[in-house]
Parts: sequence; C-alpha cells; structure tokens
Amino acid sequence: MKITDILKEREITVSLELFPPKPTAGLGNIQKVVRGCAELKPSFMSVTCGAGGGGSANTLEVVKEVQQVNGIPALAHLVAVALSREEISAMLNDLKAQGINNIMALRGDLPPNMTENTGYYKYASDLIAEIHKQGDFAVGGGCYPEGHQEAETLHKDLEHLKIKVDAGCQFLTTQMFFDNNVLYNFMFRMLKHGIDVPVVAGIMPVTNARQIDRIFKLSGAPVPPRFKAIVDRFSDNPKAMRQAGIAYATEQIIDLIANGINNIHIYTMNKPEIAKSIMDNLSEIFV
Repeated sequence: MKITDILKEREITVSLELFPPKPTAGLGNIQKVVRGCAELKPSFMSVTCGAGGGGSANTLEVVKEVQQVNGIPALAHLVAVALSREEISAMLNDLKAQGINNIMALRGDLPPNMTENTGYYKYASDLIAEIHKQGDFAVGGGCYPEGHQEAETLHKDLEHLKIKVDAGCQFLTTQMFFDNNVLYNFMFRMLKHGIDVPVVAGIMPVTNARQIDRIFKLSGAPVPPRFKAIVDRFSDNPKAMRQAGIAYATEQIIDLIANGINNIHIYTMNKPEIAKSIMDNLSEIFV
C-alpha cells in the first residue's frame, strides 16, 4: 500500500523507523527487531540507509523483511550522495522487482571527507524527479523544523523545500525536534510558502544519556530548557533517564495530536521495546 494513501485514509498514523546493520555485518539481530516493531502494528515502517546517512547494502533486505515477511508497508530510504545514475537506476529496479513502492528520497549526509555531493543527482529534488520517471512510487522527503544546518537562512531552507515538493515530493517527514512550538511555527511558514503536502512529525525518544550530545549535534536542534532539566536530573540514572525520555516523547505526541498533527514517526534506534512503551502509553489515542 502506498504511504500517500495511508496518510489520506487514516485519521492518525504511527510509523516506526529502523536502520540496517552495516553491509559487512549481515542481517544479524535485525530480523528480531523488525518482528518486534511489526507486532506493534504501525501504519508503516521506514528503513534508513545506515547510520550517518551512508549507503547500506542491507537496506533492501531489511525492507523486504518488513513488507514481505511481516506484512507492514515499507518505506525505503534512497540517498543521492556519491551515487551514479546507473546505481540509482539499479536500486529503483530492485525496489520495483520486490514490490516496494514507497521511497524516502534524500540527498544524504556528506561523509566527513566530502565537501560536496559527487553523485549524479546533486539535490534531493533531482532524485525525486528521476524516481517519478522510473516508476510508480509514492515519494517522501525530509524537512527540518529548525532549518537545515547548511541553509543560509530559514527562508532559503523553505525555498529549497518548495523546489523539492514541486519536483514531486508527496509527503514530508521532519527531522527530530524537542519543542513542539518549533514545529507549529515551521508548518505555518510552510503554508506561507505554498507547501501543503502531509507532514509526518519525527519524534526521538532520548532514553540514554550517551545519545544526547550526538543527537543534538546531528539534528542541529537547541536543547529546550525543560528537556535539559530532565537530562541534568536523570542522566546518571539509566533507568530513570529511560523512563523520563519515554514520558517526554509521550507528552510531545499527545500535544501534537491535540493540536491536529496526526501523523507521528518514532525514531526507534532499533529498540522496539521503547516504541512499545510509548505506544502503550497512548493506546486509547492510537486506536
């Protein structure tokens, strides 16, 4: 089923994100992780191209595990960084052959040793247009409530986002954020720029103090005072930090849905038990 249809037909959607093991690692424990997430009956599950945005030979294998083995609609991430036109075409053919018709099209993060994208498709908008040429896919893209770290201004970032949507991006998933007011403001500015595709709000439950510095560095998001107080109080108590992180994510989601943001995406970090705790907390809301 196409995600564009899921977002239209369901009043509230809850999706989960996984990342594949490294290409040299094989599938390993990921089958158990996929099964644990699938048991929560999410609206769909997305599979990234590996930590840090790098490509992964295992992405397609995990996507097949999600959709063909566990029966959950799968969203495959596809990045343009450093890939040739032939490589992208081969990946699209593989997805079509496996019956995967949902793609998250991203430029991808530049590796530390790369100052510009050396792939054939320089921007996500270029990749999105090519995907539509090569098949009947539902195509999503990323957006950044705080503004992309490489954008000169928030206004410029929205101009680039409009180009992406005009190229055929049919829905957007946000980068993680920890202050809902940032998202509300972002969505107001999106509408002013003529961007009115569905937005899926990305929520990252921070349950481990070791995650914190890396998460905020990657997202570029400032630490809200309320969240900082939680970290300062509980970071040296792993069980308390886990509980507090789940509670914070739960409260974020409740506020989002109460304010009409009905599409929620949970960054699971391959921990289905964390997603389960959040979904159990919201069992009457996610009916």
